[in-house]
Amino acid sequence: MKPQDLSGVWIPICTPFTDEKVDAGKLEKNMQVYSQTQLRGYFALGSNGEACMLDREERIKVLRTILKNKGKGQLVMAGCGYESARVTIALAREVADEGADIASVITPHYFKKVMNDDALIKFYERVADESPIPVMLYNAPGFAGGVQLSAKAVARLSEHPNIIGMKDSAPTGPNVFLSIVNRENFAVLAGSANFFITSLLMGAVGGVLSLANFLPQACCRLYDIFQQGDMERASSLQRAILRVNREISGKYGVAGVKTGMDFAGLYGGEPRLPLLPLSQDDREKVRLVLKRFVEEYPEFKSYMRI
Repeated sequence: MKPQDLSGVWIPICTPFTDEKVDAGKLEKNMQVYSQTQLRGYFALGSNGEACMLDREERIKVLRTILKNKGKGQLVMAGCGYESARVTIALAREVADEGADIASVITPHYFKKVMNDDALIKFYERVADESPIPVMLYNAPGFAGGVQLSAKAVARLSEHPNIIGMKDSAPTGPNVFLSIVNRENFAVLAGSANFFITSLLMGAVGGVLSLANFLPQACCRLYDIFQQGDMERASSLQRAILRVNREISGKYGVAGVKTGMDFAGLYGGEPRLPLLPLSQDDREKVRLVLKRFVEEYPEFKSYMRI
């Protein structure tokens, strides 16, 4: 698999629940919509998927549903990160057996004080040595107790033949990494809409965008406009998407993303405890944010239920 194979917009796909139980039927219906878009693929079992609150059987159930219903040519990256290399490898092998294309591995962080470059490099090299599918580094200090990969560690790990790239969700964005890796062999994906276009300008091949859960068409359009070289239109749409991202995903997290899905005619629903659903007042704020967006970009109005 080459870096260009990962080019485009990825969705960090949410997990629908009914009475706090994984609802595969609702996920399948969401996939029926997503599979008809230009999305490059799916990041299954990540933070938006509430994977940290799913047991093993639920994780496999979610992954199977996504794999079964993905569109032709779409890829699936599965979250496999655990605190130990041993368990991470075991899950990487399991998702590979199910048909996942890539294993995404977040930095271990429970023993934060000793998660230095040496520990993290050795962890990822061991996982990559034994994973039957390519490994994607997942740099997300907000979900890893502040632990993040250094430029030194990424430079070293980017040379491993089974580490294909990284998803960077650090607030600073991936530009520092883009300047030190060989982008012919190592793909970088922006982990937020906040710095999607700036990352593409620096050489990122795409992005894993939470907004794609409820604005997949708009996110794909932004990528296409950028690829066409129309920077004026791309910058305008990026600013609108950035505003939506900050006021929904940035402000409310998973519960906000799921509420956005509800207004897009998809199955979002409530998150699993301890995450709380939005109040009616906050749901109305989300609706107004989306209403403003489609008033500015009416070509996406037909996808909304507002």
